[in-house]
Amino acid sequence: MTIPALDMKSPYLELQEELDAVYSWFMRSGWYVLGEESRAFEEEYATYCRTRYCVGVSSGLDALHLALRACDIGQGDEVIVPSNTYIATWLAVTYAGATPVPVEPDIRTFNIDPDRIEAAITPRTKAIMPVHLYGQPADMDPIMQIAANHSLRVIVDNAQSQGARYKGRRTGGLGHVTAHSFYPGKNLGAFGEAGAVTTDDTEVAEKVAVLRNYGSQVKYHNQYKGFNARIDELQAGFLRVKLKVLDAWNERRKERANEYLDGLRGVPEVMVPFVPEWAEPVWHQFVIRHPQRDSLQEKLKKAGIGTLIHYPIPPHLSQAYSDLGFKEGDFPVAEEMARTVLSLPMGPHLTPRQVDFIVEQIRA
Repeated sequence: MTIPALDMKSPYLELQEELDAVYSWFMRSGWYVLGEESRAFEEEYATYCRTRYCVGVSSGLDALHLALRACDIGQGDEVIVPSNTYIATWLAVTYAGATPVPVEPDIRTFNIDPDRIEAAITPRTKAIMPVHLYGQPADMDPIMQIAANHSLRVIVDNAQSQGARYKGRRTGGLGHVTAHSFYPGKNLGAFGEAGAVTTDDTEVAEKVAVLRNYGSQVKYHNQYKGFNARIDELQAGFLRVKLKVLDAWNERRKERANEYLDGLRGVPEVMVPFVPEWAEPVWHQFVIRHPQRDSLQEKLKKAGIGTLIHYPIPPHLSQAYSDLGFKEGDFPVAEEMARTVLSLPMGPHLTPRQVDFIVEQIRA
């Protein structure tokens, strides 16, 4: 049996007729950027996230970056970010002109630890940027309370958790502003690059919509030094098709995750994900930890099982952020995770038989 870490073909094959119809319509439409399809997707996704507004953009990184700028965060400001996340979270802060300030995660959930946030707040702090990592919600109530106590914005990175719930509420509407990625491998994935910002804040939504279009609401009348960060009609059309099946596909992910949890619980040295009682994750990734991760990954590869490492280098140790002066040992929890995490195959088209085989190989 050969099992890829990520199956990118089956989602298309299941929805081929509808997706091909979108492509055919798009090629004949004569309108390819920011048209009726984009507006329809924005309305549907705002409804899905239970927010007043959704603004489609060209990527998850652009969504984070423009959300920060729309909140007037820039030069001289600080934004609290997780020490364990994909580097895009940090890059968005840098692109806005601000400085990322890392805070360690709870090693059980992989998400930022609310108990560590307050110690990182300084007079320059303007926002907290939690990430719902691997499809599991961060603990948002204490984060929102800390933000309220210090008059901070909460700009959420929801790139990996479309459809997840925290205490019954969808993660797409928990912070002041939420950024989404629709990279092809996400739970709600386009067939190219796309992203979105969701919010209940009218001013923020309007500013993101202008910033994504060269800073212009009316052509040639530029209010801001904006960007070319627009969603295109083709990706919006594909996303509308996949949004209809998102909850059903997330349910499949949950079924496979429960099979992993049942099969791997109690296996020596294998640390399975911890799910708090208030969390309803959507399992963008199923991430275990193991002290001999590299050896385990190699053995699984020999058995035909693809795996990934999210993420082998914490942002604070990347060359890109060497200017911040961090060194090994500064964020030991993130570093421990970088040494031990392993993402097993996960997706809505993974089968119970495949999960059984993967569990058997790990147990062996």
